[in-house]
Amino acid sequence: MLELPGQSDATVTELATAFGMTLTGMKKHIGVLERAGLVATEKQGRVRACRLGSARLEAEATWLATYCALWSARFEELDDVLAELKLRDAAKEGPRDT
Repeated sequence: MLELPGQSDATVTELATAFGMTLTGMKKHIGVLERAGLVATEKQGRVRACRLGSARLEAEATWLATYCALWSARFEELDDVLAELKLRDAAKEGPRDT
C-alpha cells in the first residue's frame, strides 16, 4: 500500500480502486498510516492526495533482517538434520535389489 504513494501522489480513490477497497475502508487505512507518519495527505479541492510520509522503516527493516537471518540459519540446520536422518534410514535398509 505504500508503494503507490511512494512513486507519486495518489488520491484516496486511486488507492481504493488499486486495492479493491471501498473509499471508507481506504480512508481508515490511510488514517492509520498517516498517524504512523508513513503517509501524508493534502486536500486539493474535493480530492485528498496521498504521498509517502517522512517516517522511515529502517528500524523495522533491521528487525526483520535479524529474524530473517535467524530463521534462515535454523532452516539450514534443519536441512542438515533431515539429510542425516535420510542417510541413516538408507544405511539401515541396506542395498536394494531390483
